[in-house]
Amino acid sequence: MIGPSSSHTAGAAKIGLMARNIFNAQPEKVEIILYGSFAKTYQGHGTDLAIIGGLLGYQADDRRIVDAINTSAKLGIDIAIATSAEETSHPNTAKIIMKKDEHIFEMVGISPGGGKAEMVAVNGFKVTTAADSNFLLIFHNDRSGVIATVAGLLASHDINIGHMEVARKSKGSDALMLIQVDQPIPKKIALALEKLPHIQNVVIFNEVIFNK
Repeated sequence: MIGPSSSHTAGAAKIGLMARNIFNAQPEKVEIILYGSFAKTYQGHGTDLAIIGGLLGYQADDRRIVDAINTSAKLGIDIAIATSAEETSHPNTAKIIMKKDEHIFEMVGISPGGGKAEMVAVNGFKVTTAADSNFLLIFHNDRSGVIATVAGLLASHDINIGHMEVARKSKGSDALMLIQVDQPIPKKIALALEKLPHIQNVVIFNEVIFNK
């Protein structure tokens, strides 16, 4: 890995890379808010460089991370870094807000140690999943039968569900399914899911992006 800390550097790079691949585009503007230990030591441990490097698509051992700020500036990405004294559930926490045209995406990630990374919130929904997993984010309307329909479609394609979390803003409003599965997810699955009633958006995340 690049940097002195598996949690503050390698894990931070995975948080950025995770956000980049869920956003699925190069953002025009990025706001990074650091909490806890990240906020106190980010410059000395290169946490800011690592997260930006991840947002550029770099792996945790990519030496280009050390020049990530300059590279992002050359690409025209407007990046703002701030710290917050707000208490969070984990000391190594970062919130990343990315914007491109009208598309806005917000992810909160943590680095629990050993170079690992987890997402603990997305677009205001509290869900938890590790960066080294295959999962689907399915944004939908909170309606009866939607979860069963989604599960049935995945079963018809021999996609086995290992874990599922469901969150909603309020009864009958916007909701989110986070579904961890046992194998990489083909793009055709997302296209099929998007055609189902009450589905707003489908995001595929395959853990193989972290392997060389």
